[in-house]
Amino acid sequence: MIQRTFLTCACLLIGISSTPARADDAAVTRTRDVIYGRKQGVVLTMDVFRPKEQNGAAVVHVVSGGWFSAHRAINPGYAKVFNDRGYTVFAVVHGSQPKYNIQEIVGDMHRSIRFIRHNAKRFGIDPQRIGITGGSAGGHLSLMIGMTGNAGNPKATDPVERTSSRVQAVACFFPPTDFLNYGKPGENALGRGILSGFRAPFDFRKFDPKTRSLVTITDEEERTKIGKAISPAYHVTKDDPPTFIIHGDADKLVPIQQSELVIDKLKKLAVPAKLVARKGKAHGWPRIAEDIPQFADWFDSHIKKKTGTPAKTK
Repeated sequence: MIQRTFLTCACLLIGISSTPARADDAAVTRTRDVIYGRKQGVVLTMDVFRPKEQNGAAVVHVVSGGWFSAHRAINPGYAKVFNDRGYTVFAVVHGSQPKYNIQEIVGDMHRSIRFIRHNAKRFGIDPQRIGITGGSAGGHLSLMIGMTGNAGNPKATDPVERTSSRVQAVACFFPPTDFLNYGKPGENALGRGILSGFRAPFDFRKFDPKTRSLVTITDEEERTKIGKAISPAYHVTKDDPPTFIIHGDADKLVPIQQSELVIDKLKKLAVPAKLVARKGKAHGWPRIAEDIPQFADWFDSHIKKKTGTPAKTK
């Protein structure tokens, strides 16, 4: 029941806007199934929504709810909010649970940013002005990119992998940020407790050379190490991008404490950060689409205009 409820709320967030899809709108060109990577015999794709009048900046929409992602969940209505202000929107579909766990999914998101930046000229965007957004699991992944984006591997044979995965602004809804202190200190939610209905995203595996197979990691110390690696709160540094979160203070699935702790850490390091608490709201709420323009305002303040400052690369 928990997983069904979480996925229902989160999937609503994937296509969060109630605005009708406008795939045939002459003001926006939608390019479907742009391949940004390949892994294990499958392709990773994104849809690109390019407005006729581009402002040069990009918004990456993480299509994810409960770490489930699918092309059918892309809603042009979400992109429209940003397209109307001139942003080119990249709706990224990542490798989905239950096949892939969060570690693998984060890797997909890094790849997507590298691909977008590497092909900036092709898409008509400034590679130094990229924002990212999403809700719930999509918010978690947005923060992971915001806090762990890096310069890339200079020795990689693939030029995309030599490109930075850093973004210049984050705006998201109710993201998990610390799976080891989930709602209260010491509460482990790595597929447990509130998130016990989500075993697959936390099914961390490694290759066993003896059996020549992937085996689930059960060692608690090793799982704790992974838990920190996939929790944005443990990666906060002073060069993180400006971050804005909207979160319901009655959220039982992703406690508002998760947003509070990461925003507090950012503020202590003087990183521009803002949390809007929606009183009495749970994990998603009616007319939530009316809150999305606040994200567009945030991006207007931080990436709409060219600053001339190069992207930071941790």
